[in-house]
Amino acid sequence: MSGPMALEPGGTEQDTLALRLADDTTVALRLPDSGTHRAEVDGLAAELADRIGPAVHPYEVAALLESEGLTAAVVRDRYGHPDIFSLASALYERVPRVFPEPAPLPDPWRPDHVRCLLRGVLFALPGLAYLLAAPLWHATAHATALIVAGLASWAWGQALGHRAHLRMARGRHEAARTLLLGAPIGAALATACAAVPAHGSPVTLVAAAQSVYLAAAGVLLVLGAEWLLLAALTPLIAGSAVLPWWDPGPLLRAGLPLLALLATLAVTAHTLRTALAAPPAPAAPPPPAHRSLPYGLFGLAAGILVLLEGRQHPYAVIALTVSMGPAEWLLYRYRGLSVGALRAAATPAAFLWRAAGVLGLCLLAYLLPLLPTALLTDSDPPALLALAATLWTALLLQAFGIAWAPAAICLTAAACAAAAPTTYLAFTYGSAALCLTVCVLWTLGRPAPHL
Repeated sequence: MSGPMALEPGGTEQDTLALRLADDTTVALRLPDSGTHRAEVDGLAAELADRIGPAVHPYEVAALLESEGLTAAVVRDRYGHPDIFSLASALYERVPRVFPEPAPLPDPWRPDHVRCLLRGVLFALPGLAYLLAAPLWHATAHATALIVAGLASWAWGQALGHRAHLRMARGRHEAARTLLLGAPIGAALATACAAVPAHGSPVTLVAAAQSVYLAAAGVLLVLGAEWLLLAALTPLIAGSAVLPWWDPGPLLRAGLPLLALLATLAVTAHTLRTALAAPPAPAAPPPPAHRSLPYGLFGLAAGILVLLEGRQHPYAVIALTVSMGPAEWLLYRYRGLSVGALRAAATPAAFLWRAAGVLGLCLLAYLLPLLPTALLTDSDPPALLALAATLWTALLLQAFGIAWAPAAICLTAAACAAAAPTTYLAFTYGSAALCLTVCVLWTLGRPAPHL
């Protein structure tokens, strides 16, 4: 010790005791919640309870009070606390901790119901042209040329559509330029393929018209002009609607499909001109062409699979074509439901189970409506449902940018189905669907692709 401490009454210890003994004023400062101040603090706690409850530290409450505009004078005079941190601590202790679930976010993959349904109808409507023109020529004798042209158009259209969607990320102008260049090449290529089995016969002109229409329709579908395409096909719809009661005659049977083709070309030119008028994006190298190759190969394989099924049950294939609209809707729903499963799952294993449930639900929703169709058309239900499951799971993988696996599986299935007897089609389609389902669970059963 530095020296003796005086302990006589009246000495310096009185100053020390004065600091340690509280009078009424000191008590009022140390117990700020008493009386009026307590009521004010209680009222403030009740007013801000919904925002104080989720706080994990009094400092968060202090930040909230500052954002409410509470000054040091208000904290001291109205609430009886020396500073805002003291008041924040009092409020933090008064309000129990609550951690509400975050508000549900909007579904980023909510589909356009009408647009998906319309696209399914548009896939099937061109078949009305063959219905109208059937009496004018021997379709059976010239079917090979049209089939070859159709397969070439389907394969090219799938690859071109993928490439155009890649360019769409840069802007509509870039996508329109890709379509303007690629669509005529695809139509010419499909016509050239048809000319070989046609041997120079006039059916080459029919194949050329079919190829030009498919190229133009692909442009409209990529650019989102489905309603314009439906309007262009009005002559086909009107001509086919009167067939049960009236024969329009050779002139209208040939003229209405030609009018629909010309209308499709007109709206395609208008849509391309509008898209090209959009401001171009900054120059950037185009995506490599080989990225679209597996999409074209899948289009070829899918065309062969559908053709083999249609050779036995043509009406079932019409139903399958129309179902492509609901199939597209279910692709959106799968992505939305998978995002919901990701938010609800706490572990990768839990997400895998939820993802498997989402896949099963979407497949069931897609296949169930096709079952009565298969029974009504007297087709083979296992084969039709297996083919539908194959196409949908392949499209699902492609929607996530996984293209080579579905292309390889579908090409293998197409080769096996073409070589095997028709009685084995259900087994072939089922094997492909099973392989694709395993691939979906393996690749999309992880959280990463859905982030």
